Amino acid sequence: MSHLNNITIKIWRQSGPADSGRFESHLIDEISDEASFLELLDILNETLIESGLEAIAFDHDCREGICGTCSLMIDGRAHGPERGTATCQLHMRKFSSGDTIVVEPWRAKAFPIIKDLMVDRAPLDRIIESGGFITAETGGAPDANLIPIPKPVADASMDAAECIGCGACVAACPNGAANLFTGAKMSHLNLLPQGQAERFKRAEAMVETMDEYFGSCTNHGECEAACPKSISIDVIAMMNADYLKSKFKNRKSLSR
Repeated sequence: MSHLNNITIKIWRQSGPADSGRFESHLIDEISDEASFLELLDILNETLIESGLEAIAFDHDCREGICGTCSLMIDGRAHGPERGTATCQLHMRKFSSGDTIVVEPWRAKAFPIIKDLMVDRAPLDRIIESGGFITAETGGAPDANLIPIPKPVADASMDAAECIGCGACVAACPNGAANLFTGAKMSHLNLLPQGQAERFKRAEAMVETMDEYFGSCTNHGECEAACPKSISIDVIAMMNADYLKSKFKNRKSLSR
């Protein structure tokens, strides 16, 4: 049986990158505890529009915990109080009637605010563009079982591939580091046979592109705690190992 809660939402408003920004408080009467957090924002925006005010800008797309666009700091925690959950999959039953919820955009130097709760996460795209792919000739798709892959390797690759690129790891990290994201995107390719040909070129390019935009990892572990897919910081260790090897392997190949 659902219950209706009264929630006060203290939300960040910023008209653009040059604006200093401010918090606004709004009371939401009788929100169902079965509503998602983004539905709460939808209801708030409907109220604002009906009052002749500007709606709050926030990112959203699939609302199924897959696309990674629902990036919000909720009460100081990336994606809110429930671990392993994206904002769009967070429900109001996690809060109590009478609560005041503070909602902010990602706070990271690499993610400048565009408007209200929207940030520019293009630096994550730059990392993928530098090496987060496998180069292969186009043509008919090969048989799925053509290349045997041990199950532990396939499982580890799939675990890393769960990364949805939301940037929660960056927002939660005291250093604004993107090592969990980069490690996940690199490891899911480097673990597979198809990724071996470009493994060390990929490692060098992705890590050095990451370093252009983000801070350094000092093993706080906040990234793993904030990740909506609970990706292990083991991928950071694998990334670091491959990067160190790449400095030898790539130099050796260039000297031939």
